[in-house]
Amino acid sequence: MRKFLTALVVSGVALSAAAQSGTPSSLTLDDALGIAKKNNPTYQQQLTGRTRASLALRSAYGAFLPSADASFGSGYRQGKPEVFGGVAFGATSDIISSSWGLNFSARFSASTLSELRRARANMDAAEADMSVADLSLRNVVVTQFLTALQSHANATLQDSLLSKVQLDLDLAKARAGVGSGTTLDVKRAEVAVGQQQVTALKAHNSAELDQVKLFQQLGVSQPGPVTLVPLTSVIAPAFEIGQLMEIARKNNPTLQGFQSRRQAAQLGVRSAKGAYTPTVSMGAQLGGFSNQYKNAEVLVSSARSSVLSSQASCFSQDSLRRGAGLAAITSQCSAIQFTDGQAQAIRDSNKSFPFDFTSSPYNLSLSVSLPLFDRFGREQRLQEAQIARDNASYDVRKQELQLAADVTSAWTSLQAAYRMVKLQDQNSSAAQEALTLAQERYRVGASTFVELVQARNDYERASTERIGAVYDYHRAWTALEIAVGRPLR
Repeated sequence: MRKFLTALVVSGVALSAAAQSGTPSSLTLDDALGIAKKNNPTYQQQLTGRTRASLALRSAYGAFLPSADASFGSGYRQGKPEVFGGVAFGATSDIISSSWGLNFSARFSASTLSELRRARANMDAAEADMSVADLSLRNVVVTQFLTALQSHANATLQDSLLSKVQLDLDLAKARAGVGSGTTLDVKRAEVAVGQQQVTALKAHNSAELDQVKLFQQLGVSQPGPVTLVPLTSVIAPAFEIGQLMEIARKNNPTLQGFQSRRQAAQLGVRSAKGAYTPTVSMGAQLGGFSNQYKNAEVLVSSARSSVLSSQASCFSQDSLRRGAGLAAITSQCSAIQFTDGQAQAIRDSNKSFPFDFTSSPYNLSLSVSLPLFDRFGREQRLQEAQIARDNASYDVRKQELQLAADVTSAWTSLQAAYRMVKLQDQNSSAAQEALTLAQERYRVGASTFVELVQARNDYERASTERIGAVYDYHRAWTALEIAVGRPLR
């Protein structure tokens, strides 16, 4: 009971330490792909293409909205008259002013709608490019994951071979001890043990390096000892080539990207033809201003002088009327006065800076323009758009042919890889039986040590080739999935 409790305590401490360190104890292929999508820097850089296409699509929608400009300004003028032709103009007081304005404008043509559709097609192409990036990332990660698994399997095989050669050494020593073996067999067994130790060390080093490269592709540093979950299932492919071709035509992102670019090129031709259609332009302007004299008494003096001048003119007219025998207007002239209230009102109205604006007349405009001749620029742009459309169509056709070749090649390779695994399973089983038989024959003295070494080498070669066949099979599946455009398992 004491040992049992001690084991529980040790296990709890170990689990707590592992949880605190955050180091995963195992890593599946799906986990690796998820980490790579979040951290692989090359993949993250490719995300900007979709962002740029999205911004271009938003700008295409924005072409249907009017552009707007807002302005606000202020000024200062020194209170000094300017002389033109011997006559002085301008105020004798400093003047501060402010103004505001709003301008709206819009332009619409047949190209406006074509450019929107073209931006949508480019957005679809960007989405297809992201799917291509996903497949490329999957290809890189899966390939390196399989390489790391294969290296680990080879290292495990070399460890098992080390146990076998150690057993051969024990058998050689036992036979030499009873006189049925030779010292040469013992030395050969010792050399084999040393060589196998070196081989196993190299295999483990290669496995560690391949795992480091895997985490490099994931975009993160290796957190510590991590066990990769192997892919051990080998099943017969259940797809037919016609079915695969149909899936590829619908899902291959490279083909979809070329098709979207072909559509964008076709819309580019339509947009170029829009240069021959009228363009409608609309505009609107609103604004206001304010002026304020720094010295309001200048305005008061000017108003007082104007009133006094009017009063003097009225009295002169009154004198003329009386001289002509007409009724006098003296009372009316006496009523013309400049009061303190008027002066204060002038001072108050001068306080308009900076936001007491006087509205300016608004302006509305509408125009329709029809281009007649631009020195063959429209013709050149139209022909270039037509050439781009034709090239995009050729790219689609070329990709369709490439897709058919890739899918057929990957499908054929997968079938061959599956048959190769089955054959290597048989070879490995036969080599295992031969090695067991050779060890038993050597133990009883029915065969030589050379025959035992030969059987062990045959077993090592068959096991290594079986491991290679298994992971070649998984690589063939990956190549087929990349060609088709989506996972198939």
